[in-house]
Amino acid sequence: MQIADQLVVTLDYKLTDNDGQIIDQSNGKGDFVYLHGAHNIIPGLENALLGQKAGASLTVKVSPEEGYGERDERLQQAVPLSMFEGTDDIQAGMQFQAQGPDGQEHVVTIVSTHDDEVVIDGNHPLAGVELNFDVTVIDVRAATSEELEHGHAHATGNHEH
Repeated sequence: MQIADQLVVTLDYKLTDNDGQIIDQSNGKGDFVYLHGAHNIIPGLENALLGQKAGASLTVKVSPEEGYGERDERLQQAVPLSMFEGTDDIQAGMQFQAQGPDGQEHVVTIVSTHDDEVVIDGNHPLAGVELNFDVTVIDVRAATSEELEHGHAHATGNHEH
């Protein structure tokens, strides 16, 4: 069966940057499962997997535009330290959920702290980064009606909402 929309795909993968630094990997567990065509993974990888079959191994280079987007410097800003009231010892690299002007929840990363202000960055940590995937397709199967209704794959015996 070839990978197509509304099919569930199981992958093994290794993700590196252009310097060869490992960003993430599945370590041969074969437990990365997604519903193809439901925007569960970045577009560049999803597009490259279209038409592949179980057993296929491929290397995919994904541009920032097809990954997590380009960096937007407007998403980095200084905010009052008082916005983090109740949180002790704010440090660079920490991540927090924040509500944006659109009412959506966003993850922000602490860039630095200075006296009574904190510099936050609302960009995805991989924004602006070219991504390199080594991928092996482990399985391709039909999605269940429940998976199609929910818009994502359910790992065997491990589904919670």
